[in-house]
Amino acid sequence: MLGNALIGLREGLEASLVVSILVAFLVRTERRHELPKVWAGVTFAILVSIVVTLGLTLAEQALTFQASEGLGGSLSIIAVGFVTWMIFWMRSNARALKSELEGKLEAAIKMGPVAVVVMATLAVGREGLETAVFFFSAAQAAGETLQPLIGFLIGIAIAVALAYLIYRGAMRINLAKFFTVTGFFLVFVAAGILAYGVHDLQEAGFLPGLNTLAFDVSAQVPADSWYGTLLKGVLNFSPRTTVLEAIVWCLYVAVVLTLFLLPQRTRSTTAAAA
Repeated sequence: MLGNALIGLREGLEASLVVSILVAFLVRTERRHELPKVWAGVTFAILVSIVVTLGLTLAEQALTFQASEGLGGSLSIIAVGFVTWMIFWMRSNARALKSELEGKLEAAIKMGPVAVVVMATLAVGREGLETAVFFFSAAQAAGETLQPLIGFLIGIAIAVALAYLIYRGAMRINLAKFFTVTGFFLVFVAAGILAYGVHDLQEAGFLPGLNTLAFDVSAQVPADSWYGTLLKGVLNFSPRTTVLEAIVWCLYVAVVLTLFLLPQRTRSTTAAAA
């Protein structure tokens, strides 16, 4: 639940901020008549994201065990690629996001109503599709339970509330710091999903080493214990971890976390020198 709440909060706030920027721009420039087109695009993007999530779920249920594990593993790896790109992109472009979106919306308005709908759909749809794939993979890793969905919806609700308060001027948050902190924790969530995807591919027979364990602490960390559930929900920790899973997890965290932290340190050093 906690891991999916973080996904919902992070992705939901990005999408909500996109919508609030578009709405605020139209209100500020006294073009409220364009608002229905923006909302139409936002609605369409949300529907597409829901359809994609349902489609992935139905497809996974209709496949054989081997094909299902292969699909789940592949989507987990794709989802980790999405979220990794998103973490770095948002951190680098958060400050320029407002001017970029306003420029695209201004151009779309000049082109016509269809262009406005399409622009709003694409702006929100990118976040929606990333969220759909990432949530599906995280929910698969968590197992057959409603907790991932509950956590995800809680995160989305908090994100929408925060975006509304920011839009109304009732709250100010340092978005750069927010995306840095959530990005840091998402690295570990993504690493767990990546390891789970590798395990799925091992069970499907596409990767070797299913029975070659790096460690087995299932006796010390029972899956049904509160701490086992917590580790599973936040980090997708598996008490029985294969060597390949452990290697992939460690490599991902070591490389991505180092790259994620390095730019901030570089900027701080440069600013201090100046």
